[in-house]
Amino acid sequence: MGKSEKNNDVKKDGTIRLFDPMTLCGVTMRNRIWLPPMDTYSALAQDGRPTPFHYQHYVSRAMGGFGMIIMEATAVSPEGRISPCDLGLWDDAQMEAWRWIVSDVKATGTTVAVQLNHAGRKGSTGCHPIGFEGRSVPRENGGWETVCPSADAYGALARPRALSVDEIHAIVGQFRDAAWRASDIGFDAVEIHAAHGYLLSQFLDPLINRRDDEYGGTFENRVRMLVEVVDAVRSVIPETMPLLVRVSATDWAAGGWDLDQTVDLAKILKAHGVDLIDVSTGGLIPDVTIPVKPGYQVPFAEQVRSRAGIPTTAVGLITKPKQAKKILKSGAADAVEIGRVALRDPYWPLRAAHKLDVPVDKAPYQSPYLRGAFR
Repeated sequence: MGKSEKNNDVKKDGTIRLFDPMTLCGVTMRNRIWLPPMDTYSALAQDGRPTPFHYQHYVSRAMGGFGMIIMEATAVSPEGRISPCDLGLWDDAQMEAWRWIVSDVKATGTTVAVQLNHAGRKGSTGCHPIGFEGRSVPRENGGWETVCPSADAYGALARPRALSVDEIHAIVGQFRDAAWRASDIGFDAVEIHAAHGYLLSQFLDPLINRRDDEYGGTFENRVRMLVEVVDAVRSVIPETMPLLVRVSATDWAAGGWDLDQTVDLAKILKAHGVDLIDVSTGGLIPDVTIPVKPGYQVPFAEQVRSRAGIPTTAVGLITKPKQAKKILKSGAADAVEIGRVALRDPYWPLRAAHKLDVPVDKAPYQSPYLRGAFR
């Protein structure tokens, strides 16, 4: 039997397959291969606006067959940026720069989401265009004062200032306003970034959040800001627009944020209208040992999916088509995110379809590219 006849990856046997469509809320993704948010630090004018580089970066991967593209961390305020060269959606004047990218990504058949973020104490850091990598950017070079639940620095970065309750409420409003802009631009989905040691995950973690008010101490208090952000975002986007939340399922540190708390949080978020949990780990506590290996974060996605009863994605050193297929077949996740390998191979989904014997007419090729299909 030839490759075009096998069709192993798309036959219907009750098992989730890489190239099966997936529906969240009112939106259907053409397959379960997603591009995760990966910062490119390429808003070189430092105004938060995407550029032709971002157009080329995202549209090429949409043409490469990804089912969902989650665009990189996009700040809800200038002070919420990770670096001065981050993208942003804090101003109506930024919206037009996004529209052509979103429109042309969607024209390929790819679903597109934006990840909204506030960096907190990990903001104002250097990046490849301006230097100061791994350090705080001085004010005279475009840096700013950072904020955190408590006034403790991340590693060697500058010490942040603790937020007041009024400032917390204002940031919740910034997430709401950025989500409205995303919906108006035409994004299909919104992801809230509550992972990797940025502001919302800083509130979650008892090793970082040492507040003694309604936003610190107990589990219920530490998750309060994230829940308020979720409610605020849900209030301004359509009911049929999927809402995702990215979490670090563990900070890999004793006495810190862990899987059990993540599962409890996922149950709460589901009740507040979140449609999927994007499960990652780490990034909260510096200098911890993380057992990095292929698929090392997949068990966390599986546990959140099974114990909280909510769809998940798996991410982290997923590089090979058969590896990705096995993750979905086992029921560990509902979709897989192909990250760093997609930076060097924008057409990874098309290559995966070939490796898994998916017929060309079932693979996510753009019509002009069919003559060059893998055979």
